[in-house]
Amino acid sequence: MAKGTPSFTSESLAALKQRYSNAGQAHVLKFFEDLEDETAAAFFNQLSGIDIERCNEFFDRTVRSPAGAEEEESVELEPLASGSFASALEGGSQADDLAQWRAEGMRLIRENKVAVILLAGGQGTRLGSSAPKGCYDIGLPSGKGLFEIQAERIKRLQQIAAGAGEQPATIPWLVMTSGPTSAATQKKFADSAFFGLKQEDVFFFNQGVLPCFDLDGKIMLESRGRVAVAPDGNGGIYEALRLSGALDWLRARGVEHVHSYCVDNCLVRVADPVFVGYAALRGAECGALVVPKKSWDEPVGVICMRNGRYGVVEYSEISTETAQLTRPGTASELAYNAGNICNHYYSLDFLQNRVPDIEASLEHHVAKKKITSVDIDSGDVVKPTKPNGIKLERFVFDVFPFVHKMAILEVDRKDQFSPLKNAPGAGVDCPETSRSDLIAQCIRFAEAAGATVQRAADGQEPSFEISALVSYAGEGLESLSGKTLAGDQLITDLDNIVVV
Repeated sequence: MAKGTPSFTSESLAALKQRYSNAGQAHVLKFFEDLEDETAAAFFNQLSGIDIERCNEFFDRTVRSPAGAEEEESVELEPLASGSFASALEGGSQADDLAQWRAEGMRLIRENKVAVILLAGGQGTRLGSSAPKGCYDIGLPSGKGLFEIQAERIKRLQQIAAGAGEQPATIPWLVMTSGPTSAATQKKFADSAFFGLKQEDVFFFNQGVLPCFDLDGKIMLESRGRVAVAPDGNGGIYEALRLSGALDWLRARGVEHVHSYCVDNCLVRVADPVFVGYAALRGAECGALVVPKKSWDEPVGVICMRNGRYGVVEYSEISTETAQLTRPGTASELAYNAGNICNHYYSLDFLQNRVPDIEASLEHHVAKKKITSVDIDSGDVVKPTKPNGIKLERFVFDVFPFVHKMAILEVDRKDQFSPLKNAPGAGVDCPETSRSDLIAQCIRFAEAAGATVQRAADGQEPSFEISALVSYAGEGLESLSGKTLAGDQLITDLDNIVVV
């Protein structure tokens, strides 16, 4: 080791080595004596921060002797009963309740009792970007990225919830980042003056990470002086909220209801007052928005009953025969039709008082990956050509089976769900489809207000956008009635529109 003053003592290093040896993971320290002081100190700190015994327990319980394996072999699936969820679809049986749900949601927002959590740990790697996915520009006329679109919806909703002449309501925004996205996300917010929101109303916190294991349960090294780690899945949100102090922060502000969503959905109605109001009036602990599946074979998880409890069955877990089942009395309505879109409601009491006791029962899931790592025998870095390691992760919906009171609301995907998953040009769930879906929504808003949006003679899609600062969900556009609007324009001010 290079000369210098280490940040640890020989006694503390010996204790660390003994601890890892007892855990059967002594190999991670094989190259420690060869490290430069600065690297050694960082490695010592990383190893000290890993609960190695707990990580071993996770691997053993998930991989070697997975709990509930026998039960999974005989899992009984049932679709959601038609009376167990509500629908906000046009013409739905509960459409008359929408006004009541919205009014309740607005009241709670006005009283500063609603917060939102943004799951923003993903990078735009598949999109060809190394920046956080929330920075991605889907090609709108405004050039705004996903963070900015969502921030402006929050700002607009705060204004309309408060009403004219009153102080704006406050919707705290909690942003869950990951190691690779944390610094860049916070810099983007700071450089953009928090997109017009108050800095003190935004709370950043990091999701946790877990070591990567080889197929035999040995922790893998990214380099000679660093353990290979990976995010612990979006289900790590619960522990991260607690450990970061976010829940206490919300409690101190008087928040009682929380809306959680993923950054990659350009149509998300942040702090959706209809959803929040619906769940709150039901006295729910947890809730979920669902959309009808496009087809029986759409690759999306479905919320259903698993062994009598709420859960999500992934598309890879359901048989073709089961996926094609239709509801009794219908020829085409799928029985398993509640597509999960990772858009959730929680009461703060549930997150703060019930989830900590639930966490110990939450299982991890195995993801076999190609993980670049150090060969312990040679010390060389090896880039594998096939999966050689295991990442353990939890899913955000793993809490569903433990929920006492669930609130599920069916919504129209064209209004609330357009995920950004795939590279440009993929043709599905990609930047082009996200852009098209948002523009189509803006056109619907204008036409619902009585306007006509001009289309090009060649049928090309207009480049038409209404800023979220002008309208959150189509409200406030009455002045457009009777006007024919130029198809290629960005509306940021209703007093300055282009008509033809």
